[in-house]
Amino acid sequence: MMYNKRYIKEKGMENMFKIGCHISIAGGYKKAAEDILQVGGNTFQYFTRNPRGGASKELDLKDLQEFKKIYQENQFAPLFAHAPYTMNLSSNKEDVRSFAKNVLKEDLRKISKLPESYLIFHPGSHVGQGIEKGSELIIEAINEVVTFESEVFLLLEGMSGKGTEIGSSFEELKNIIDGIKNNKKVGVCLDTCHLYSAGYDIKDDLDGVLKEFDKIIGIEKLKGIHINDSKVPFASKKDRHEVLGDGTLGLDAIVNIINHPLLKDLVFNLETPNELDGYKKEIDILKKRYRY
Repeated sequence: MMYNKRYIKEKGMENMFKIGCHISIAGGYKKAAEDILQVGGNTFQYFTRNPRGGASKELDLKDLQEFKKIYQENQFAPLFAHAPYTMNLSSNKEDVRSFAKNVLKEDLRKISKLPESYLIFHPGSHVGQGIEKGSELIIEAINEVVTFESEVFLLLEGMSGKGTEIGSSFEELKNIIDGIKNNKKVGVCLDTCHLYSAGYDIKDDLDGVLKEFDKIIGIEKLKGIHINDSKVPFASKKDRHEVLGDGTLGLDAIVNIINHPLLKDLVFNLETPNELDGYKKEIDILKKRYRY
């Protein structure tokens, strides 16, 4: 179900807070939808398969139809389908890159059968080859897999910069996007913890960070945000998520992000270290502080 401007206006979704969290789909998509409604959300993120790799289960058509009904009746926002962490398109090992390309191909095929979803993935780690070589491998792999305009938005996730990660700067993300031939449906998902750890001061200079993103990549390419506080200091290049309000970013910074005019209509999903009860508390807090 695609959300065109007319549909959004008719349903009053232009001011709808699109908020959810990461949950399991082990019990099926219908169960996941029921879980997210219980915690007050209208979207959710899930792993397309075991986050450490492995085979992906085929879709249960009955479960899918029941899920679609819940999705439409409750005006869900687009979902975040997160690829496994083992998907490294920039590996120095051919078998690892081959696995990653197969995962990307399979996930694009499966997600195209679901209601509107974004396929989010970590760009990759160059494991010592250097950012330039690693980026070339990512571009080459995506161009090999996406030989047509995908029905599913591919979102590169901005990273914290730990180790040999690629994608911790807007320039690195822009370089990959520009190298993809069919990139009309290639965008970015930013993570508040990653951004802050990478050295983008979204706590004290959110306007400046967004201005830089718009200048380098284009704000229209920003499609979703992972909402997390951070256990680590600014520009630490580490990736450690924290419960909202308990970290170095703080709740006020998160509230400014969800209410920013350039961000307020995006899809937000929490990835804080929580179970469903904790997510419900966080979603309730954010809904009360959302001003639109």
